[in-house]
Amino acid sequence: MQRLQDKVAIVTGAAQGIGWGTAFKFLQEGAKVVLWDINEEKGQAAAQGFIAEGYECAFYQVNTTNFQEVEAACSKAVAQYGRIDILVNNAGITRDATLKKMTPEQWSQVLDVNLTGVFHCTKAVYPYMEANAYGRIINASSVVALFGNFGQSNYAATKAGLIGMTQSWAREFGRKGITVNAVAPGFIATEMVNTIPEKVLDMFRSKTPLGRLGEVEEVANVYCFLASDEASFITGTTLSVDGGVTI
Repeated sequence: MQRLQDKVAIVTGAAQGIGWGTAFKFLQEGAKVVLWDINEEKGQAAAQGFIAEGYECAFYQVNTTNFQEVEAACSKAVAQYGRIDILVNNAGITRDATLKKMTPEQWSQVLDVNLTGVFHCTKAVYPYMEANAYGRIINASSVVALFGNFGQSNYAATKAGLIGMTQSWAREFGRKGITVNAVAPGFIATEMVNTIPEKVLDMFRSKTPLGRLGEVEEVANVYCFLASDEASFITGTTLSVDGGVTI
């Protein structure tokens, strides 16, 4: 049997990158997946691509910074698939600048999506998981949360905040049969990498003991493990998927 057979999963930020790879992995493992993303064109294209391959999924355009939108999307998912078993809080943005140059707007934008958006999604999904006495919640943190990064004080703050929220929710939700974990990816080869100069990528590789960038599938595999019953006694942890860069 596939590891996520007949489970219903929501993956935020699923139109591309790690979110897309996670949705694909979950579908391969037997889950029904609801893709959430603010980008309707890319989200629809992703869902249609999966459906064309015979998978059962749907796309909802959702702005996770709007709690009413998130609540409505959760209700729609339950109406369509009957329940919500898994939530992957993957959606996130960057607005990089040094503290000297960072505007209050850049600070607030990143906090709104990366932190408040995760709060909204988890708060909206929780009642459905509580009712079923079962749930898997996985939050996308980052190695930046563990050692900071130049020009990313807003991003690092949100990703570190997610680790604290993960631990708090693990304590709150455990008796309800719900596990909450975080994943901290390192330097991963996503579409974003195409905009980075090769010399910077070489620096990333040199800082990583494995000597390369990670692949999207390598992060998706970890999400899948934490979403499966194989990880039923793991909660409140942050698992680094970084090729050893934090050693």
